[in-house]
Amino acid sequence: MTSETTVTREAADDTASAPTPTPAVLVVQHEEDAGPGLVGDHLVRAGLRLDVVRAWQGEPLPEDLRGHAGLLVLGGSVNCRDDGAAPWLPRVRTLVREAVAGEVPLLGICLGGQIVADALGGSVVTRSRGPELGAVPLRRLAAADGDPVLGGVPEGARAAQWHWDEMDRLPAGAVPLLTGDDCPYQAFRVGPVGWGLQFHPEAESDTVARWAEADDAQVRADGGDPAAVVASVREADPELRTVWGAVSEAWGAVVQAHARRTHRMRHEP
Repeated sequence: MTSETTVTREAADDTASAPTPTPAVLVVQHEEDAGPGLVGDHLVRAGLRLDVVRAWQGEPLPEDLRGHAGLLVLGGSVNCRDDGAAPWLPRVRTLVREAVAGEVPLLGICLGGQIVADALGGSVVTRSRGPELGAVPLRRLAAADGDPVLGGVPEGARAAQWHWDEMDRLPAGAVPLLTGDDCPYQAFRVGPVGWGLQFHPEAESDTVARWAEADDAQVRADGGDPAAVVASVREADPELRTVWGAVSEAWGAVVQAHARRTHRMRHEP
C-alpha cells in the first residue's frame, strides 16, 4: 500500500511539474486584408501559437474555446449584425460570450470590438458624420490607470482608424478606457480579461494603403482624401509599432498567465 501510494504521488508530482504546452489563441479573421498583422507578430514573439480561422473562406469555427487560451476577433468591412453577408457571426458572438463568462482572455479589434459590445448587450450604429480614418490621437480615461493591457498607452497616442460604424452604447458593466475627439468608445474592458477596441492596433501604413485602394471611391464619396489618410498613418508608423506592439505583448502576457493557471488546475494532484 505504501509503495503504491508513493508511486502515485511521484507521478502526480511529475505531471504537475510538466512543462506548459505552447498556448493557442483562436483568431477569427473575417476577410483577406484584415489579418492579425502587428498584433499577431507580437503574440508569436510572446510565445503564443495563433490558430487562425479564415471564416470568409468557409473555414469552420470551433464549437467552443476548449484548447484555446485566448480569443482574438479581428476587423472587417461587414456590419456586426450582417449575418447574411457573414454567416459565421452568430458563432463568433457565442464564442465571445463564452470567453467573458469563462474569463478566457478576449481581444476584439474594430469589427471585433463591435461584435464584443453587441454580443454582450451594447449597440453599434453607422456613423452619421462619415467614417473615422487615418492616424487619430486617443485620450486616456481614469480607468486606464492600472489596466493590465492598456495602462501603458500614453496620452495622445495615435492609432490607425478605418471604420464607418461605431459603438454608441457599451454593455452593462463595461469599463471605458480610451476615448477620442470624434468617437467616444475607443477601448473598453468587459470582465477581468476581456477588451474591445474600435481602432486597429494590428495595422501599419502598408495595410491601410491597401484598404484605401479598395475603398477609394467610398472614401472620396464621404469627403475623404485616401492619399492623405495613408500619409497620416505612414508618418505615425514608428509610434504605432511601439505603442501597439507593447499593448499586444501585454495582452499576450494575460493569455500566458491564463494558460499557466489553467494548466496548474488541470494537473493538481
